Amino acid sequence: MRRIAVIVALGAMLGMFAGVLTASPALAGRGHKWQLVPATPFTIPEGFCGFKIRVTIPVNKEYSKILKTSNGSMTTLFSGSLKVTLTNLSTGKAITENVSGPGKGTTHPDGSLTIAAKGHNGPVVLAPADAKRFGLPTVSVTAGALSESVTANGAITALSLHGHVLVDVCAALT
Repeated sequence: MRRIAVIVALGAMLGMFAGVLTASPALAGRGHKWQLVPATPFTIPEGFCGFKIRVTIPVNKEYSKILKTSNGSMTTLFSGSLKVTLTNLSTGKAITENVSGPGKGTTHPDGSLTIAAKGHNGPVVLAPADAKRFGLPTVSVTAGALSESVTANGAITALSLHGHVLVDVCAALT
């Protein structure tokens, strides 16, 4: 289950990174080196809430900028407007949430990842064991400062939220 959570979370993040690398400079709307982040719908497996959740993106005006650091890390800055719709595929019940951030993801030379986000963020997807360990729901939308460290093999080594859970997505879609 932990592997699935990491795959879902990293898949969403890496999807954004891949989109950043392929986005046309003509789409840039924030100035030099800022590019629109293409966002792709995805499904959160039923092991997280007891039902599958489809995540779609009705508003995507989120931009990113990639910076290379002197130690070989790559830092991606995210800013703009992003809203997601989360739908319980069993019942059709749906909610739409603002998850505009902003945020920053740093990929280190060893393959590990550090995420630092502020504002409204999500969906934050955690394996049940990690959710219990960090005192958060398995799927949530948060507000405040969220930081996370992930090893190259996908294990979450640290996660902290200095803010609060805005939406426990599993409970909201039940």
